[in-house]
Amino acid sequence: MPQQEEKPKRTFLGFDLSTQKLKAILLNAELNVVTTAEVKFDSDLPEFRTQGGANPGPNKHEYFVQPVMWVKAMDIVLDRLVMQEADLSTVVAISGSAQQHGSLYWSKHGIASLNNLDADRFLHTQVDDSAFVLNRTPIWMDASTAKQCFEMETAIGGQTEMVQQTGSKCYARFTGPQIRKIYQQRTHAYEDAQRISLVSSFLASIFLGKVAAIDYADGSGMNLLDIRNKTWSKACLNACAPDLEERLGETVSGLTVLGNICDYFVQRFCFPPDCKVVACTGDNPSALAGMLVDNNWLSISLGTSDTLMMCLEEPPNLEEGHVLCHPTETQQYMGLLCFRNGSLVREAINKSEAGGNWDKFNELLESTPRGNFGNMALHFNEVEIIPKAKGTLRWNKEVQASSHDAIKGIIKFSSPQIEIRALIEGQMLHHRAISEDMGFHFGNETKILATGGASVNKSILQIIADVFNAPVYIQTESEAALLGAAYRAAYAYYINNNEHAESQPKGYRDYILSLTPNHLKLVCEPNKDSEAIYAPMLQRYRDMALILENNKSQ
Repeated sequence: MPQQEEKPKRTFLGFDLSTQKLKAILLNAELNVVTTAEVKFDSDLPEFRTQGGANPGPNKHEYFVQPVMWVKAMDIVLDRLVMQEADLSTVVAISGSAQQHGSLYWSKHGIASLNNLDADRFLHTQVDDSAFVLNRTPIWMDASTAKQCFEMETAIGGQTEMVQQTGSKCYARFTGPQIRKIYQQRTHAYEDAQRISLVSSFLASIFLGKVAAIDYADGSGMNLLDIRNKTWSKACLNACAPDLEERLGETVSGLTVLGNICDYFVQRFCFPPDCKVVACTGDNPSALAGMLVDNNWLSISLGTSDTLMMCLEEPPNLEEGHVLCHPTETQQYMGLLCFRNGSLVREAINKSEAGGNWDKFNELLESTPRGNFGNMALHFNEVEIIPKAKGTLRWNKEVQASSHDAIKGIIKFSSPQIEIRALIEGQMLHHRAISEDMGFHFGNETKILATGGASVNKSILQIIADVFNAPVYIQTESEAALLGAAYRAAYAYYINNNEHAESQPKGYRDYILSLTPNHLKLVCEPNKDSEAIYAPMLQRYRDMALILENNKSQ
């Protein structure tokens, strides 16, 4: 009997170039983790003197990184994969995720070096400081461009027009205003820059051996991309800097195969010569791709800043928040909303009411009924993003929006347990109201995906389930942005190899789920009376938020 021919091994490699580290993950053909490796910038590369992965600039709100640090990290992380006996000759596709809003400025020499990498030398000795016209590149932490934001919005007809075109008002951390600042303050450097990359497209460029295209999703975090047409906005480019389009190059879908890996990696690390390099994207879009959610899912990250992520069919025109092109669905969008008053407020109330003991905090929280006897609170210790309000407001069941006590509310609730539940219910009612305003539609099919530090707290997750009247899930694998990079590599390889198939290839989510069906775990379901309790409280939240917004000095 003839021996059956063994199928060749296939693996997929994903990278996440975050603020503090570069991490790689290798998945097998079934999308199970084979191995991982990482480089922490502060500890593994101390010569760059970063703090939290960044260097403070000479002026207020300025932060930068030396790009060669990221290149050197790539040298190290690939060596660590090899030391862990990862067989890189099986890698058929690579993609990446990277911190959004950073920008790199290639010199003529740098592009030539990228095109002619020598496999006998380390990457960082070739793509070195001279590869960039600025050897200190601004990253997302840099918020020094308020002047440029005002100038760009004014030039195109105001903030509303900027939101309509690019999905966000001008933000000081976004790439467009940063490019304008460099054009104004470092004019010769701007003029010498042959191409401009985002951190994500820089990551793809290293593997391609040439400057890679910017993908739609990360490009829509620049205040430069027309998110509906997925092309650079002429008005925004003109408001930013001259001859900018030729420096940015084309934009592509996040599932685009940009080309084969360059010969450097074939010779030095034994990658196969036909290994595909898939467009890289920003960390937020890549996280959405890693979560494997669709229009029925709302993702809530419970961290220092609580964050909502959702899929949207149409972009709303909100002055706050962000609408980005979807990382895997070309006809859809993703909504991104951050809230300042997240875990820090929860920690403050835990300290004051439960002595900093989370077990006691949860015990007190669970000892009160849903609805909290009509007691509600909003805690905006810092000026919130939406609504733009600051202060604390507490209402008991007697306080109505039209009453004399509505503006001042009450000073404090009668017990720690009421105080704690009022905080958590108030936060989640706030999050639900804002997600509705952004265009998320709640219904019988709605599901919540909880991530971030507080997603381990089942008592808080139960309140989320009740307030949103939807089941709450958590991921069985963490680091969604890193997984999203490897998943997109796998799917791009799949569709690239199904071009001539008679049947239509599966969609991104269906394909990945067919290989990893158990990536989520159900942790909480809503109680049957949840909607009856919280629908009226949602309107009370809106009344309270309006009062706080109108009394910012409170």
